[in-house]
Amino acid sequence: MSNTLQRGDQSEIDEGDDRRESLLRLVAGASLGGSLLTFLVAPWLTVFFVIAFLAVVGYGWFAYQERTAKGLMFLATVSTALVLVLIIAFLFIRSLPAFGHMGLEILYTDGDFWSRANDWYSLYPAIWGTGLTTILATIVAAPLGIASAIFISEIAPPWAHEIVKPAVETLAGIPSIVYGFIGFTIINGYMMDNFGLTSIGSIVVVGVVVGLMALPTVASVAEDAIASVPDHMKDGAAAIGATKWQTIKSVTIPASFSGVSAAVLLGVGRAVGETMAATVILGNVMELPEPLYNVFGNTVTLTSLIASQYGNSHGLHREALFAAGVILFITVMALSVTAQVIEARVKRNLGGDL
Repeated sequence: MSNTLQRGDQSEIDEGDDRRESLLRLVAGASLGGSLLTFLVAPWLTVFFVIAFLAVVGYGWFAYQERTAKGLMFLATVSTALVLVLIIAFLFIRSLPAFGHMGLEILYTDGDFWSRANDWYSLYPAIWGTGLTTILATIVAAPLGIASAIFISEIAPPWAHEIVKPAVETLAGIPSIVYGFIGFTIINGYMMDNFGLTSIGSIVVVGVVVGLMALPTVASVAEDAIASVPDHMKDGAAAIGATKWQTIKSVTIPASFSGVSAAVLLGVGRAVGETMAATVILGNVMELPEPLYNVFGNTVTLTSLIASQYGNSHGLHREALFAAGVILFITVMALSVTAQVIEARVKRNLGGDL
């Protein structure tokens, strides 16, 4: 009888906790929803809903810490996904007038970016400039990054590994404006003095600088891919008499080729989306280089076009810049997804973690 009463009392306590928890969820959800609604309608009221939400979360943290923590993490995840969806929607919606006015001709129409005579825009010079700088940056970043990864993972002694790996990764922490300023004052000056450049800024300088900026990404991801190659594969090569270099060349590199390719793609994505270095170095000439393959010429990239003109744009001009943003987004997203697919393939084939 006593046990039955105790179980009944415990059941009532659990039911009471469930009701309080449900009430807390309801109040927290209402507070969060009210803060978002008032932010759009009456921003000055948002603070009251935010305070209510924080109060509910504070009480829940002390009373139901585990469930509150799970709820906050879920909310953070949903918020991140929602922000991404809103950014994508905003970007595409704002670009619709430009695509509606010019159609796909905005992508390949030759000429200056802005034709005032008929309010016509062309992203062709910026797309071409982005392509050239990306190719040059890949030529710089891919071999140097892969060579650095091989040295760090397979050749360097422990003391050198502890020095070189952090040094390479530190390059990623240098602000892009610093890279751009160094490229503009040093590399560009050298090119003008020794190669007879007639204008300030050139595509090749941007390619070299952006390639150096992408180098840490390529080196870090490629090093992880090379390190994920199972030891038994290397030991098997050593067992049949292969030297260290023969093992690297014939076993390690082929086995990690997919991961190394993903590293290069991520580096290319960094090069495509780079803004400040290209804006600082290039003269933002809104026309194609002559001839088209002239890497010593001057032009504009999609990122530098947006950065240099958004402050003075309005109407269809601004929508054309949003169209440039759409092209950038699709390009970088495609590169990122491809890199993720390749990395997943490496994990399946080698069983390693990148």
